[in-house]
Amino acid sequence: MFSAFHSNKSLQLVIGLGIGFIFGFLLQKGNVAEYDVIVGQLLFRDFTVVKIMVTAMVTGMIGVHGLRSLGLAQLHPKHGSLGMTLVGGLIFGVGFAVLGYCPGTIAAAVGQGKMDACVGGLTGIIFGAGLYAHAFPYLSRTILPRGDFGAQTFPELFRVNPWVIIVPLAVALVGLLYWLERAGL
Repeated sequence: MFSAFHSNKSLQLVIGLGIGFIFGFLLQKGNVAEYDVIVGQLLFRDFTVVKIMVTAMVTGMIGVHGLRSLGLAQLHPKHGSLGMTLVGGLIFGVGFAVLGYCPGTIAAAVGQGKMDACVGGLTGIIFGAGLYAHAFPYLSRTILPRGDFGAQTFPELFRVNPWVIIVPLAVALVGLLYWLERAGL
């Protein structure tokens, strides 16, 4: 069914660009490209960002595994380690703390013409990527391989059917969303 799609790189690029525009539009409409909303999340005053992320997680988790169960998609989890998670989290966290944007919200804010995102955000992304590329040979020998956990998903790790984890997790996350709404957060 998707073999024609996989062989047509131009179509993939056009669809990817369209999805990117839709994603940016939805970020903007959800107000998560607003500095005050992001800082409000960091200060535990505005949970808009968490609500959007949790909704995306539940939708994606059910959607991907639903497609997988129907034989329409395959999972290709990436190899990981605690070292990779630590370095990635530090880079992400420092950028987020300094500027108040994550890479996705920087793109949406740039699309809105916000100068702090245009100058600080894009400069930070380029500088951070360059610094990481420069440090990569050292990091790949020392820190990144530590705590290797391979390319396993939680269902593979626990040796259970994916739905045994997905259903309770989705229910818990929807419960969290319901509680956040009821609490007015």
